[in-house]
Amino acid sequence: MADIAALLRLAPVVPVLVIEDAETAVPLARALVKGGLKLLEVTLRTPAALDSIKRIAAEVEDAVVGAGTVLHPDDMDRAKAAGAQFAVSPGLTDVLAKPGSLPLLPGAATASEVMRAIEAGFRYLKFFPAVPAGGVGALKALAGPFPEIGFCPTGGIDAASAPDFLKLANVICIGGSWVAPAPAVREGDWGRITELAAAAASLRS
Repeated sequence: MADIAALLRLAPVVPVLVIEDAETAVPLARALVKGGLKLLEVTLRTPAALDSIKRIAAEVEDAVVGAGTVLHPDDMDRAKAAGAQFAVSPGLTDVLAKPGSLPLLPGAATASEVMRAIEAGFRYLKFFPAVPAGGVGALKALAGPFPEIGFCPTGGIDAASAPDFLKLANVICIGGSWVAPAPAVREGDWGRITELAAAAASLRS
């Protein structure tokens, strides 16, 4: 878990990337890293995901790339083989709670799910889906009974709401897709993405 703790502190925002075309992976990652966001989550939602992880790991020296939407240990193993350094899951199952091939950031949305994660030995959790699950108010409430837990809220957060989440003492960082909008990726507007990344990186300076 110490590995996850160190990774989550690399930047205040973790870009959550749904990459449709692996050809865009390297320039996208370079644009984000240039803007100051080194920790990148590539979700395993597209056929291009594993190839994208492989290319980023091999070609973008300062990037720390991980796999998101990990649902099974096999997902983790394949992601590690591609070069991923960490894994993120939307929840936590009995199988995923066992030690795996990568440091895992599991998801939780309720007090019961947080308790289950604590029993499994986790101290850093993805709060997902952040906004639908109660947003800032829910995280404030969870801080009382679970002061030892650090969260990375993800889901529905944008540039406007990000500062409110990052003000919370139990929030280590946040996950967001707004730093890599699909139109900018499709158009290869890497300068725009670097600008968005730089703004996100400055949210907690």
